[in-house]
Amino acid sequence: MNNGEILVIDDEVQIRKLLEITLQSNDFVVKEAVNGKEGLLMAANHTPDLIILDIGLPDESGHVILKKLREWFTKGIIILSVQSSEEDIVKALDNGANDYLVKPFRTGELLARIRSAMRTNTNDENSSLIDCGDLQIDLNARIVKKNNETLKLTSTEYTLLALFARNEGKVLTHSYLLREAWGPGHINESQYLRVYIAQLRKKIEEDPNRPKHLITESGVGYRFVGKS
Repeated sequence: MNNGEILVIDDEVQIRKLLEITLQSNDFVVKEAVNGKEGLLMAANHTPDLIILDIGLPDESGHVILKKLREWFTKGIIILSVQSSEEDIVKALDNGANDYLVKPFRTGELLARIRSAMRTNTNDENSSLIDCGDLQIDLNARIVKKNNETLKLTSTEYTLLALFARNEGKVLTHSYLLREAWGPGHINESQYLRVYIAQLRKKIEEDPNRPKHLITESGVGYRFVGKS
């Protein structure tokens, strides 16, 4: 069974070989590019289902390649890099990456992030009804149910939850959430976000102190997890 085609853009031979073995053994077709220019060309000539992109490319920064890809490529992009600074991670996520993993990485975690990014693609294309098991979100009707009981959410709480649901599995940065929910003039007012995330957790989580849906990515933002 073919689970989809993944384009790897990375100049490290050992990393490309490891990814090739890992991905092919999990029924993915793998294509490889050794620099940004080649990766852009390959992605344009034959659109993959997902791209794994390194930041430290020999010809051009992966941040620049990411921006160029996001001008037209709408499917998942996962950053795989040795660069682990909060600044690099936030920059990549704000520029449209679905996820960011630091080398060295665990193959099981990478595969989980790939599945999550591909589910996000499916959510974008399919029904507006998102079923998370104990939590159901109807984006068209603006109805949220927990254990089949309708929740009363404020307008801002719903706006945030809808953003998360549409990007299930993707890390959403603080600045992105603040900009989308309150506008560009509020991207530095993170206290707004902390208050509303706490309120949302009280309503949608079984245990707000041990959330399983709204997960904190320390220093970066939050990730919404549907069914585990």
